[in-house]
Amino acid sequence: EELNKEYRTLDQCLQRVSANEGDRRSLNRRHAELAPLAAIYREIQEAEQAIEELESMCKSLNKQDEKQLQELALEERQTVAQKLNALYRELFQSLVPKGKYDKNDVILEVTSGRTTGGDICQQFTREIFDMYQNYSSYKRWKFELLNYTPADYGGLHHAAARISGDSVYKILKYEGGIHRVQRIPEVGLSSRMQRIHTGTMSVIVLPQPDEDVKVDPKDLRIDTFRAKGAGGQHVNTTDSAVRLVHVPTGLVVECQQERSQIKNKETALRVLRARLYQQIIEKDKRQQQSARKLQVGTRAQSERIRTYNFTQDRVTDHRIAYEVRNIKEFLHGEKCLDHLIQRLLQSADEEAITEFLDENLKSAK
Repeated sequence: EELNKEYRTLDQCLQRVSANEGDRRSLNRRHAELAPLAAIYREIQEAEQAIEELESMCKSLNKQDEKQLQELALEERQTVAQKLNALYRELFQSLVPKGKYDKNDVILEVTSGRTTGGDICQQFTREIFDMYQNYSSYKRWKFELLNYTPADYGGLHHAAARISGDSVYKILKYEGGIHRVQRIPEVGLSSRMQRIHTGTMSVIVLPQPDEDVKVDPKDLRIDTFRAKGAGGQHVNTTDSAVRLVHVPTGLVVECQQERSQIKNKETALRVLRARLYQQIIEKDKRQQQSARKLQVGTRAQSERIRTYNFTQDRVTDHRIAYEVRNIKEFLHGEKCLDHLIQRLLQSADEEAITEFLDENLKSAK
């Protein structure tokens, strides 16, 4: 209502010829921002008025011979009510500020954490990586493996993949963070103790640059070594694995996926550019961050976001206090995971709208 009043006031101001060119440009910009919202709001008002009139008509049509008219009025009311719900959703989406990087592809990295039984973290890391690979297939995204460092007992030390498709960063951006596992290990050294172990692994979601991130070769230290498999044994006899160190930032990227040193270097550079791009994004966020902290959107990727309790067969997302049963189904990476992600996006949208309205109402006063 307040934004609609502001739009009408701007309409009147723009009709006056007294405004100077600078003021007129500013008013035009704000007028254009509010125009779509005002149009939806008008449609909502018209639909609400139509429902009131139809309800009033239904109350007045009580006679038996007017029963057919009453049924037609009720049917029309249902149609208008459906349209009204669609308009509410459209208004909601119009109010949500669009993310600058939401349409970007991503590089997703997983890294095993440390615990007294390291194998529990490594097995969990593999399960989470497989979950995102399955989820990519479920969403019809392209999943390109960039690096994969296996561990003992079918576990995983580290892996990276490029995921490309429709709005990948928008959907996956809240998956970055620390994922915690609680379980009685079934394999590995930890399984001998037959008690609940707690471990962690980290997920990093890096938006792929939609612009070229320059990396000066002088800023790089390049090391080569033999690729290693599970248990640390060398998997080939040449120094095909590559380690890049970006000296100014201290960022380190390793790649040993390919047998070709050149291909591994290209992949490592791609990941390094994504990490440097992430630093640019984080700097941009810090500069634009307001006093209100979004419930989900501004959380650092170093925070614990989710716990997978195998003994209780429960997944808990700590940011929105959301719980889901059936870990096996959740780790399959389809509807169950997608439902949680949609809840996270909805929660972030609600926080963003609250902030948007607070800012706009202050500027309107």
